[in-house]
Order: sequence, then structure tokens, then C-alpha cells
Amino acid sequence: MSKVKAGGSSKNNRDSAGKRLGVKLYGGQTVKTGQVIIRQTGSNKRAGKGTFLSRDFTIHAAKDGIVQFKQRRITRFTGKTAPRTEVTVE
Repeated sequence: MSKVKAGGSSKNNRDSAGKRLGVKLYGGQTVKTGQVIIRQTGSNKRAGKGTFLSRDFTIHAAKDGIVQFKQRRITRFTGKTAPRTEVTVE
């Protein structure tokens, strides 16, 4: 027989740090080349004129200017259209 009660192990002790996603610069704000406008997981918002999409779907400014957000209807693979926000730098 054991003299000590079983210790066991905790099961809910895992947690990851936040990814700091979201909009970093809003419409009407000035932006410089290469600056991050939006950090996102997946292509929720689309990169328009004056912006580019990096490998992890972050939208950056391709030139100096002012950030603008526009609603666009994008045709999906099935032919259905869906509203998406497009980010541009003018």
C-alpha cells in the first residue's frame, strides 16, 4: 500500500499569448510606406490600391498616403457574391 496519496497532474495549464491582431491604422489616418495597416488571420479584409498583402495576411502600405476603407462585393468560387472590406492608400 502507498503511504502517499497520488499527486496527479493539472490538465488545464496551457495558454498562449495573444497575437495582437486587428486594425492598426483607421480610415483618414496618414501612413508611410511599409507601415502595418491591419494584422489578421486569413484574408478577412482585402488589400486594394496602394497596399500589399504579406505572407501572414498582414496588410501593409505600399506608398505614403491616407488610409481608406471601402465595402466591395466579391464574387466567390461558387458564383455567390459576398461583402468584403477593401483597404486602399490614396
